[in-house]
Amino acid sequence: MARHRLRNEAWGFDSNCFVCEPRNAAGLRIPFDHDDEAGTVVAEFTLGSEFSGAPSYVHGGVTLAVLDEAQAWATIAVAGKFAVTVETTTRFEQAVLVGKPYSVEARVIERDADRITTEAEVRRANGTVCAHSSATFAVLSAATAVDAIGVDVSDQHGDYLKG
Repeated sequence: MARHRLRNEAWGFDSNCFVCEPRNAAGLRIPFDHDDEAGTVVAEFTLGSEFSGAPSYVHGGVTLAVLDEAQAWATIAVAGKFAVTVETTTRFEQAVLVGKPYSVEARVIERDADRITTEAEVRRANGTVCAHSSATFAVLSAATAVDAIGVDVSDQHGDYLKG
């Protein structure tokens, strides 16, 4: 497996992302990797009680944020596009527990010029699926990407905008 760490700085912009930014003291600080051989985005994480809903369960919204972030990174790393979530469906199979190790894996299922469909799963260390999500992302135009990110990434990553 050929994994490469995904970092916002590599795209030429700063981020304060709640899920992935290691410098965001209030965030989850989950590092994501691109497995270019498998065509997936993956991460391992353990969340503390500050992210709980019930005392021993991670809040469902936080679990959904992890799934959404993994899928968003898949649109960037796998599909080569910046995109925003327009629809998501998540099924929670098992509780995600505070203080326990988990992994998330996301992949691109379908893509065209305007939309990218992804899916992701959060799994326990033993492989049990805790949550499964599918999402549709709208690909950002060059102008909208600049507005959202603050820099023109097409200069550094010319193939991003070549549909």
